[in-house]
Amino acid sequence: MKECLYYDREADGRVVCRLCPHQCVIGEGRTGRCRSRKNVGGRLYSLAYGRPCAIADDPIEKKPLALWHPGTRCLSLACTGCNLRCPNCQNYAISQVGPDDVPYDECEPEQMVALARQHHLPTIAYTYTEPLTWIEYMTDIARLAHGAGLYNVLVSAGYVNEQPLRDLAPLLDAANVDLKSFSDETYRQYNRASLEPVLRTLTILREAGVHLEVTLLLIPGINTDDAGLHRMFRWLVDHDMADCALHISRFFPMYKMQEAPTTPLADMRRAEAIAYDEGIAHVFLGNV
Repeated sequence: MKECLYYDREADGRVVCRLCPHQCVIGEGRTGRCRSRKNVGGRLYSLAYGRPCAIADDPIEKKPLALWHPGTRCLSLACTGCNLRCPNCQNYAISQVGPDDVPYDECEPEQMVALARQHHLPTIAYTYTEPLTWIEYMTDIARLAHGAGLYNVLVSAGYVNEQPLRDLAPLLDAANVDLKSFSDETYRQYNRASLEPVLRTLTILREAGVHLEVTLLLIPGINTDDAGLHRMFRWLVDHDMADCALHISRFFPMYKMQEAPTTPLADMRRAEAIAYDEGIAHVFLGNV
């Protein structure tokens, strides 16, 4: 195990995780909400460090990134863990479990970078689950990757505290952030999170010069209302993100939302039109 960054020790043996806005207070022998960070003897350790549960050779467009090094491929990797509870999660089998609940490989950061170079992959993408929950592993790989002339891509829901993100940003070359909706109430009800930290993440990444693209998974009855879409896209334009590619992705029944309807193509086209109307320059429809 690797001792975590971003936590405080309490006099009673508990620890307070400062990685994300949940700020879990974790008792001895227990993990935080993400299931990846455990209190052992009054110190917080990453259970996921060096234990990837998924490694793949992907096209960069799958992240999705449309305007960053198109036509190239990347080494995608994931460890278990997520600090959200989205009922529609497509990767729930690895995001909603702990490191010991699924098969995994043992791979030190140096080995991961060597793997990318061996297969002539110019980029390492931290993806599939929530990479920010295993930030120590990602940071160590990313630092070595830059030293080896490789790029780093973060695919994330962006629910993280400010300081960890600012520390990580210089190691990132590109990011795709999943903006679930533009309603704090919807975030709290469906994702067990809140909106403002995600907006802050987008702003910090943009200001840091990280190539930024945004994904919106359009789910009928949850985030398809025209007024909410207008507010979301207007916010992006007002915060210097008009030229950031917007990926509007189609929902299919998944995980705890097996009975929900697939997003009608008409809703996809309407959202696309609203985005262009508000001034978004590049809109891509996914899963269509």
